Amino acid sequence: MAAGRLSGPEWKRYADPATELEVVRLTDPAFASGMTAAHLRQFTRRSESLLYWSERYSREIPGESPGARQAFLLDLKQGESRQLTQAPALDPFSLSLSPDERSFVFFDGSSLYESPLGNVHPREIHVVPETCVRAGLTIAADGTVLFSERENGKSRIVSVLRQQSRRILDTDQEIEELMARPRHPQILYRTRGDATLGDSPGGQFWLVNSDGSGKRQLKTQPGQTGDALWIPSGRTLVYLHIPEDAKELITLREHAPDDGTDKLLAKTSQFISASPNADASVFTGASRSRATAYVLILLRVARRELTLCEHRASDPAMVKPVFSPDSQSILFVSDRHGRPALYQVHVNRFVEETSADAQ
Repeated sequence: MAAGRLSGPEWKRYADPATELEVVRLTDPAFASGMTAAHLRQFTRRSESLLYWSERYSREIPGESPGARQAFLLDLKQGESRQLTQAPALDPFSLSLSPDERSFVFFDGSSLYESPLGNVHPREIHVVPETCVRAGLTIAADGTVLFSERENGKSRIVSVLRQQSRRILDTDQEIEELMARPRHPQILYRTRGDATLGDSPGGQFWLVNSDGSGKRQLKTQPGQTGDALWIPSGRTLVYLHIPEDAKELITLREHAPDDGTDKLLAKTSQFISASPNADASVFTGASRSRATAYVLILLRVARRELTLCEHRASDPAMVKPVFSPDSQSILFVSDRHGRPALYQVHVNRFVEETSADAQ
């Protein structure tokens, strides 16, 4: 079994050509590595470790095809990575720590597994029927795992808790992604837009209670929506709004489901993704422009951007920068030096430290 295998630090430090800030490349670009979906729990609460995926060792394991992805836990203090899975068909964007950080979950093909962080013996807790297509994954504060299954043109939201599965909601719409609302017993989901019905290309946001009641559509700004995330308190949803005119700037907006307000936070330098820090006072984003391929931070109060470093990714969509829980560093993905690798830039000069309690 390769699961449990340790690898030493692969860090390489360099001064960013654009800003001269120090950037740390955390993984070797000789093989691909990346992070899970931005809304899932990937950092331990005190910013000590990161759950991520990598193709490290895949060429060395008999019977495993080159490029097979596995889950790893990176020690952000010492640099060591420990392999956590030996999965034939890992979905790297389903990796998530549990709320108590004692275990993690992932999909391996059609099977949902839960595994303690301390050992390498996962247990199967749900199997998606062969007739269904699974989409998305999110974890509620009580540890409930939620995802959607689509069958015969209909979607359902399924919850799994203590190996017990139940159906939360059925809909004729195609569900693309789900996000549990922090500190609220509710689930946000996005449906795929139907152009024949005049829907936005970015789909529609819906909110439903965890028992399936109270379903309602969120009245966000008309038009195309991009990446969306809850702020850590769960009070509001922040999302990118993409104008029809490509010459206009992409904006970051904030929607409050409890009172239905939707307001402009700031215009961006054409962000392709945006993510808040622990107290939502600062956002980090990646520019989609190849001419200005930067990772930036956006200050909420001043509505001002600061450039941190170049990302120079071949596809800006892969970058997806996120704050560590203490708001003292930003991690992102780029293939500027070869295959996709993890990078870190410290921002303690610009952003105040946040406590674990802010999460």
